[in-house]
Amino acid sequence: MSQVHLGIWKDWRLHVIVFLIVVFAEVIGTHQFSVGPGVVLLLPMLYALLIGLGLYFTPAVKEKQSKNAEPLIVLGVTLLIAKIGVVIGPSLPQIIEAGPALLLQEFGNLGTILLALPLAVLLGLKRESIGMTHSVAREPNVGLIMDKYGFNSPEGRGVMAIYIFGTVFGAVFMGLIAGFLATLTPLHPLSFAMASGIGSGSMMAAASGSLIGAFPEFENDIIAFAGASNLLSLSTGLYMSMLIGLPLTEKMYQLMTRNKAGKG
Repeated sequence: MSQVHLGIWKDWRLHVIVFLIVVFAEVIGTHQFSVGPGVVLLLPMLYALLIGLGLYFTPAVKEKQSKNAEPLIVLGVTLLIAKIGVVIGPSLPQIIEAGPALLLQEFGNLGTILLALPLAVLLGLKRESIGMTHSVAREPNVGLIMDKYGFNSPEGRGVMAIYIFGTVFGAVFMGLIAGFLATLTPLHPLSFAMASGIGSGSMMAAASGSLIGAFPEFENDIIAFAGASNLLSLSTGLYMSMLIGLPLTEKMYQLMTRNKAGKG
């Protein structure tokens, strides 16, 4: 084991901070409030994210702790994936039964283009909007944009903006919106479990946690469907963006900006 890896485990300040954040978040517990017919769930994971983000801007967390925390996040997500793999086994019959829905759910990720691109153009964004809206901007999508347009391109700046925003606020947003929509709409909670698998382990965990809080009787099925959906998004998401998402975004952008130019 390298000295760098040993340094991570010897960083007592990091481990104490994380332990205190977890204890404090668990003491707060789960809370919920109604917004119309829907319910917004506030889970300990949400508090932990917000507390950790707040501490980053204080003297309590130094640059050393933030760098050491990065590989530990990967380790935590790995343990989550291992747990999902164990849960998926007993739920395989239900997953196979929902096969077509799981396979087609990847097309739902194209909704970022149909909804967000027109709004971005309306707000006055230029080609940055292509990088921002062609996908949920996770690592494979960032690589695709960098390879096609370059790091210093408008598209590259756009995708990096959404990547950073999603890294900081994605799990918070997914955790809040999943439980709210699942209790507001008549759709089955397992459909939201499938929708939570967008190719990000932290976002999937936050969304499925809210769904489990709202529908504890479906806990194992929610974990299984969310995990299977996330695995499919990770394996097929790049090809979906490469073959459909990015060309569709380019075409829509050209049409919308052409009409805008014609009106001008």
